[in-house]
Amino acid sequence: MRECSKSITRRLADHNFQRRYFVGKGVDIGGKPDPLSLYTHVFDHMTEVRVWDKEDGDAQYMNGVPDEHFDFVHSSHCLEHLVDPLVGLKNWLRVTRPGGYIVVTVPDEDLYEQGVFPSTFNGDHKWTFAVCKHKSWSPRSLNVVDIVRELGPTAELVRVEQLSSGYRYDLPRYDQSVSPVTEFSIEFIVRKRERQEVADLGRWRRPTVQPDPSLRRYLNQYRDDNQTLREANRSRPPFQNENPL
Repeated sequence: MRECSKSITRRLADHNFQRRYFVGKGVDIGGKPDPLSLYTHVFDHMTEVRVWDKEDGDAQYMNGVPDEHFDFVHSSHCLEHLVDPLVGLKNWLRVTRPGGYIVVTVPDEDLYEQGVFPSTFNGDHKWTFAVCKHKSWSPRSLNVVDIVRELGPTAELVRVEQLSSGYRYDLPRYDQSVSPVTEFSIEFIVRKRERQEVADLGRWRRPTVQPDPSLRRYLNQYRDDNQTLREANRSRPPFQNENPL
């Protein structure tokens, strides 16, 4: 079913997709027939999304795409079809500019494949995915945290989540992707670190220019209020006041 479309309402409720992840010019790898470009009108800072599918070339290599060409990469349910997902992710990272994001969704092996592999629901699936399992029943299982770690110091894992909105745990084994609303996936988001961040071992350099005085007035007030509360309550140890309310 249309897994990208299922995600839109959830993503619109999270300002990070609007302000950080989907900003500028992107590529939607494996986007047909449900491309992210259908929703450029609701993500205000998304200027352009190119769909990359089979006719464009092997998504594992992204041949012909220059390094650091896109502001973001999006891929919904494509990575499990690649011969080597790690090589694919390395090339997706390659075509992303420093500071940009890679947003990837893959089927969760327990929610989707449900204990059987090779897949009986999609015969082209070459891999299954989990988040942090010590041992999997699948002979082709990949831990998303491990494969992101294999990308090296440029890759910053900023988010990983099992998506199970609408999932029916009370059903016998059944392909729940046919539902128009059910999610059964893992979404992970990687930020490509700036070169200076990599050199600084992940630390990022904060701005040295001070904010406008009108903004400093409020930020300093937050700090002053916090200090006032601490001083006023100095004689009472925290979390020991059991007086009646």
